[in-house]
Amino acid sequence: ILTILGNSAVLATAVKRSSLLKPPELLTVNLAVADIGMALSMYPLAIASAWNHAWLGGDASCVYYALLGFLFGVCSMMTLCAMAVIRFLVTNASKSNGNKITKNTVCILITFIWLYSLLWAILPLLGWGYYGPEPFGISCTIAWSKFHNSSNGFSFILSMFLLCTVLPALTIVACYLGIAWKVHKAYQEIQNIDRIPNAAKLEKKLTLMAVLISVGFLSSWTPYAAASFWSIFNSSDSLQPVVTLLPCLFAKSSTAYNPFIYYVFSKTFRCEVRKLQCCCGWRVRYVSSDTSAEHPVSTMWSG
Repeated sequence: ILTILGNSAVLATAVKRSSLLKPPELLTVNLAVADIGMALSMYPLAIASAWNHAWLGGDASCVYYALLGFLFGVCSMMTLCAMAVIRFLVTNASKSNGNKITKNTVCILITFIWLYSLLWAILPLLGWGYYGPEPFGISCTIAWSKFHNSSNGFSFILSMFLLCTVLPALTIVACYLGIAWKVHKAYQEIQNIDRIPNAAKLEKKLTLMAVLISVGFLSSWTPYAAASFWSIFNSSDSLQPVVTLLPCLFAKSSTAYNPFIYYVFSKTFRCEVRKLQCCCGWRVRYVSSDTSAEHPVSTMWSG
């Protein structure tokens, strides 16, 4: 419920401010689409299976659930990686080169992200890797336990781990460390805190918001990754069902965090959410405030 309501508010705000959206903000929209897609297409089936105390639909629904989970998960990870790279490029770009990242460029990047995610999601259907039920029996994902004695499965999980997890995560960390160093050097050059320009303060605020989004996603999925890798090299019976269930639920909760982060850091998003609450959603006409008119860059997420 939190995922659907929060990310629907993000998408509604993006639609109403579509003419003011900066190119990097399209990545925020893409992240919201992936989160709400996961909630709508996967969570109802998992909830129904939990009430049934067993998986519903057999092998077909298991493959469907696992494929969508893998698709949306990789898409979210690669979107966060793209956000970090663009923030790094924007932070280090000169004013003359600051507008080189266009909406067309970001749209092409988003298309590549979805195609890349789809490729990895369908590879198990083509024979490289497997999909199967989780040890606790009411969810499906990559069949980690089958990789213990399978070179085919192990090569898939190793490649997926490097190209869809480790490399993007290292890129995210490297980009934000580079941004932090850049901001630190810039603040050192300005001895008087009152002289720091509003643009620099906004840049720091937007970077902090992007870092929190990435940290929230990575920290949510880390326990699940640890439990999954344990099941690769050990029998799945070595872990109690609740030990495998809790990391899975914690990982899926990552889809609900981002709208709260936007709400805390974005004055524009807070105003839009209040209008949606007061006017029962879609019937209110958007009226731009003086603050957002003076600073159109301070929207949900911006370059």
